[in-house]
Amino acid sequence: MLPAARRMRRSVDFERAVRGGARAGRPTVVVHLARDTDRTDGPLVGLVVSKAVGNAVHRNLVKRRLRTAAAQRIDVLPDDTLVVLRALPRALDVEYAQLQRDVTRGIDRALDRAPRPVR
Repeated sequence: MLPAARRMRRSVDFERAVRGGARAGRPTVVVHLARDTDRTDGPLVGLVVSKAVGNAVHRNLVKRRLRTAAAQRIDVLPDDTLVVLRALPRALDVEYAQLQRDVTRGIDRALDRAPRPVR
């Protein structure tokens, strides 16, 4: 499970990651990743699961799966990283293993594309 301290809650952080970061698309998820030099207390992960994915029960299922997949990758993220995982409607229809692969590959690709912070 993704620790509470690693969950993104502020809209400013979501905006920084989505608008100012690198993007990597996969069939089930789009990963937005930004490096924020003002942060050094660990990476944050936010989730966006719209009504296009399904009803509340389905959206919550996808959120739980995304949180678990993100928790398995949190250790490889630099401390100054902001990550937003945006679920696509197909995320509901695939098995967890496929969703996990998409999150892993998306994060890796976004990390490669993200500009390195200047300190």
